Amino acid sequence: MAKMKTNSSAKKRFFITGTGKIKRKHAFKNHILTKKSTKRKRGLEKVALVNVSDEGRVKRMLTIGK
Repeated sequence: MAKMKTNSSAKKRFFITGTGKIKRKHAFKNHILTKKSTKRKRGLEKVALVNVSDEGRVKRMLTIGK
Protein backbone atom coordinates (compact mmCIF):
# COMPACT_ATOMS: atom_id res chain seq x y z
CA MET A 1 0.00 0.00 0.00
CA ALA A 2 1.28 3.47 -0.86
CA LYS A 3 2.30 5.97 1.78
CA MET A 4 -0.17 8.69 2.73
CA LYS A 5 0.77 12.11 1.37
CA THR A 6 1.04 15.10 3.69
CA ASN A 7 -1.08 18.10 2.68
CA SER A 8 1.48 20.60 1.33
CA SER A 9 -0.40 23.71 2.44
CA ALA A 10 -0.86 22.32 5.96
CA LYS A 11 2.82 21.47 6.45
CA LYS A 12 3.70 25.11 5.68
CA ARG A 13 1.14 26.53 8.13
CA PHE A 14 1.19 24.27 11.20
CA PHE A 15 3.92 23.20 13.61
CA ILE A 16 3.85 20.48 16.27
CA THR A 17 4.97 21.29 19.82
CA GLY A 18 6.84 18.84 22.03
CA THR A 19 3.64 17.96 23.88
CA GLY A 20 1.75 17.23 20.65
CA LYS A 21 -0.24 20.44 20.39
CA ILE A 22 -0.42 22.25 17.05
CA LYS A 23 0.77 25.84 16.65
CA ARG A 24 -0.54 28.25 14.02
CA LYS A 25 -0.15 31.87 12.99
CA HIS A 26 -2.86 34.51 13.17
CA ALA A 27 -4.64 35.73 10.06
CA PHE A 28 -4.97 39.38 8.92
CA LYS A 29 -1.27 40.30 9.31
CA ASN A 30 -0.23 40.40 5.62
CA HIS A 31 -1.50 43.61 4.05
CA ILE A 32 -3.75 46.64 4.61
CA LEU A 33 -1.94 47.20 7.89
CA THR A 34 -2.29 51.00 7.94
CA LYS A 35 -5.83 50.92 9.30
CA LYS A 36 -4.98 48.40 12.03
CA SER A 37 -3.74 49.66 15.37
CA THR A 38 -0.22 48.90 16.57
CA LYS A 39 -1.64 46.98 19.52
CA ARG A 40 -3.73 44.82 17.23
CA LYS A 41 -0.78 44.11 14.91
CA ARG A 42 1.45 43.15 17.85
CA GLY A 43 -1.20 40.72 19.05
CA LEU A 44 -1.43 39.12 15.61
CA GLU A 45 2.32 38.43 15.63
CA LYS A 46 2.00 35.94 18.47
CA VAL A 47 1.63 32.24 17.77
CA ALA A 48 -1.67 30.61 18.72
CA LEU A 49 -2.71 27.01 19.28
CA VAL A 50 -5.17 25.20 17.05
CA ASN A 51 -8.52 24.68 18.75
CA VAL A 52 -9.11 21.19 20.17
CA SER A 53 -12.15 20.72 17.89
CA ASP A 54 -9.94 21.30 14.80
CA GLU A 55 -6.90 19.31 15.97
CA GLY A 56 -8.08 16.02 14.48
CA ARG A 57 -8.63 17.58 11.07
CA VAL A 58 -5.19 19.20 11.05
CA LYS A 59 -3.46 16.03 12.27
CA ARG A 60 -5.12 14.09 9.45
CA MET A 61 -3.78 16.64 6.92
CA LEU A 62 -0.29 16.27 8.47
CA THR A 63 -0.67 12.45 8.56
CA ILE A 64 -0.06 12.32 12.31
CA GLY A 65 -1.74 9.70 14.44
CA LYS A 66 -4.60 7.78 12.85
